[in-house]
Amino acid sequence: MEMTLREAQNRVDEWIRTVGIRYYSELTNLAVLVEEVGEVARLMSRQYGDQSFKKSDEGRELADEFADVLFVLICLANQTGVDLTAAFERTMEKKTNRDRERHANNPKLRRPADDAS
Repeated sequence: MEMTLREAQNRVDEWIRTVGIRYYSELTNLAVLVEEVGEVARLMSRQYGDQSFKKSDEGRELADEFADVLFVLICLANQTGVDLTAAFERTMEKKTNRDRERHANNPKLRRPADDAS
């Protein structure tokens, strides 16, 4: 099922009000967000880094960990009155305007095929 950021914000809010009872405090949700990002980091370090998997890593999926981060981030946005759609659009515009030349001129970002020309 595809959904917009606004729809995701509404869906999380509905879930919180009907199943979750209420939002955790903003500071608690910040701590939960940091925990969830830590779980992403743990799995990334095992899948793409040098750390080996442990028994406790079994059954964990990167997609699920990303979704957990997104859920808590949406909770925080809802709690603080942030429209993620509008904020994301502003960020994309800012990054496009600021980084267009910088990234295009960064030799570290060239693909190997780019160097052959």
